[in-house]
Amino acid sequence: MGGLLSVDSGVFEQWRQRSLAAFEIALDGFVPAGAPAGLGEAMRYAVLGGGKRLRPLLVLAACEAVHGHTEAAMRAACAVELIHAYSLVHDDMPCMDDDVLRRGKPTTHVAFGEAVAMLAGDAMQALAFEVLTPETGVEPALQARLCALLARSAGYDGMAGGQAIDLASVGKQLDEATLRDMHRRKTGVLLQASVLMGAACGPADAKATAALSDYGAALGLAFQVVDDILDVTQDSAVLGKTAGKDQDANKPTYVSVLGLEAAGRLADQLRDQAHRALAASGLTDTAWLGLLADMVVERNS
Repeated sequence: MGGLLSVDSGVFEQWRQRSLAAFEIALDGFVPAGAPAGLGEAMRYAVLGGGKRLRPLLVLAACEAVHGHTEAAMRAACAVELIHAYSLVHDDMPCMDDDVLRRGKPTTHVAFGEAVAMLAGDAMQALAFEVLTPETGVEPALQARLCALLARSAGYDGMAGGQAIDLASVGKQLDEATLRDMHRRKTGVLLQASVLMGAACGPADAKATAALSDYGAALGLAFQVVDDILDVTQDSAVLGKTAGKDQDANKPTYVSVLGLEAAGRLADQLRDQAHRALAASGLTDTAWLGLLADMVVERNS
């Protein structure tokens, strides 16, 4: 996978760190510490202080690209991370992927028990939509648009549907088209929705919105391809989760279907597609989105 970040990487890193600092403060304020019977502690354990925060960064970068409503975008960034975190808590449970390591620490059900982990995931999902619907500060029409984008990406045609296909595919041989559809739903749609939620916070026209949708789709698939590559090329200490888990579980991946080298070429092609989509958007402030696409493909964890 070639094409390291350009000379703009220093400025990009400053923007990334500044954005993440503001995001972490906002997210910390939304996730309750005092929910009953240890529920708040489990929620905070699951969502605070860890992870790549790619989805929130995509929301914020897309909002900047369209010169959008910053308060709405920050709420959207927090909401999409809450949905992502809830999905990880549930996916890690014994009835799903049965994993014990996430973000370099014990998974939530290991730390708090299965029942509390399940409830923490449920509560984070509900909290995401509460965050998107404040009484003041964000227009009702925008609230509705953001809720619709997030709900569709997390539901039967998105993340939940993709996970169902994933569980049903263990031990089966999938062709590339079927594998792509599974990961479009399970991983790609929420990443694409992050971009579209950021874009919805500003006056993006139909051309720009369509281009950003294409960008998000390419980036979302690239993320999963790279994830599959890293699963067989890195160890658990680097990844912060159990390496080789998909192979051990006999799950189809891009590496098992295409081979390691071809999977790497596909990741590069998808990164190029993402850049072409940004170029076609007509927007002039897409540098952060372009560099996030590079970061996705060049990451090592």
